Amino acid sequence: MPNQNPFDQQQPIPGVKKIIAVSSGKGGVGKSTVATNLAVALAQLENRVGLLDADIYGPSLPRMMGALNQAPEVSKDNKILPIERHGIKIMSMGLLTPEDTAVVWRGPMLFKAMNQLFFEVDWGELDYLVIDLPPGTGDVQLSMVQKVPVNGAITVCTPQNIALADVKKSIDMFERVNVPILGVVENMSYIWNPENPDEKLQMFPKGDLRNYLAEKNIELIAEVPMVAAIALACEMGIPYTAQKNENDAVAGAYKRMAEGLSAQI
Repeated sequence: MPNQNPFDQQQPIPGVKKIIAVSSGKGGVGKSTVATNLAVALAQLENRVGLLDADIYGPSLPRMMGALNQAPEVSKDNKILPIERHGIKIMSMGLLTPEDTAVVWRGPMLFKAMNQLFFEVDWGELDYLVIDLPPGTGDVQLSMVQKVPVNGAITVCTPQNIALADVKKSIDMFERVNVPILGVVENMSYIWNPENPDEKLQMFPKGDLRNYLAEKNIELIAEVPMVAAIALACEMGIPYTAQKNENDAVAGAYKRMAEGLSAQI
């Protein structure tokens, strides 16, 4: 008897039309910042948006979305009700455990938690569910693609070649599991000075990202600049795109990214 294809176990999440996974090959490139601001930008285009923090061991979305110490309620039919912030429905393991408590689980417990976040949360009707993945190419990523049909993935990196090496691994993983690559986001592409908008300072040396993407026929969907206010926005729990309009270089980059992804999907 032939082995069952693990991807035959995929089930759609009730009420969710499209799923976008936000990934990175390594930590520290601003993946969660991109996920939160992309979710807000999609909502600003009059979409119904959910944001799922799939980083079980290091969840950061409760703080970044201003939902620290907020415990989700449970509905009459025993479904977890997402917290709503900035027009987004959010769910995270960080809403179910204290921020300073480690989640010390082996694979089976992680798989069970992922199943709960997908199917035991009352997401309602959503146009997009944005999934903020942990860095790397491990259990969470494989569990996701086995459980739910993902419409596409974006990978986040910084400009230098040390980050590109990990982007290649992330893209290779999604290609192996037949998840479409929607594009790459170059985060912290340059330092933007609102007082001198034409000035662009390179914080990282530019690597070979563009040559690699051209060879792979993958789109560079955004070059998001760095500005000090982004870090403050993350600490305040108010996403940068929720504060700024499209004339701002950073918010404008996210608006164009959301429009492009909507058209592509």
